[in-house]
Amino acid sequence: MADQIAALSQSYRCIVPDCWGHGQSMVAPAATRSFADYACDVLALLDALSIETFSLVGLSSGGMWATEIAIQAPTRVQALVLMDTFVALEPQVAHAKYFNMIETVESAQRFTLEAVDFIVPLHASTQSANSDWLMAFKDRLLAMGPEQACALAKMGRMVYGRRDMFEEAEELTIPTLIMVGAEDKMRPVLESYLMHDGIVGSELVVLPGAAHDQP
Repeated sequence: MADQIAALSQSYRCIVPDCWGHGQSMVAPAATRSFADYACDVLALLDALSIETFSLVGLSSGGMWATEIAIQAPTRVQALVLMDTFVALEPQVAHAKYFNMIETVESAQRFTLEAVDFIVPLHASTQSANSDWLMAFKDRLLAMGPEQACALAKMGRMVYGRRDMFEEAEELTIPTLIMVGAEDKMRPVLESYLMHDGIVGSELVVLPGAAHDQP
């Protein structure tokens, strides 16, 4: 999302925290076990920065914890953008597949070739299946050390074992934009339609040719 952040920064103050286990952030603290906990972490950051009201833009797992923040502090959130995400329970078949992959990473303490070959195609569109970006993504996962691999596995448990926020999201009155790539394999378009139907007044945009997360 670097290009989008650069564009938004021209008009808005952008606070872009690396989620626990990602980028330059450390492993999640022991007390952070769910996105509800992580929402508290982000709210504490915003409090420390003396930011009272804000808009939230979340891609994938970012949309999940952004929704938790909106549920916890609805009067502080001015707008909500949910991209390639789903705020209900993970569907049963997908849940089983993702947790099998997570357990493989935890057991090996690294991203095995099997795990990488499962993960990487989920991020690709038909056109980008062999792109340089995806090949670099695959190489980064394979080169990842034990600490970061296990940190990401812990976050994976938070993502795919998340609680069902759907009914609480339906009660939100915050202006909400839902966006999804038409070729998103990880978060199928149907899920965004379900959220759009449930969140009154929300706007839905389907991006032709787009996958889960591409540069």
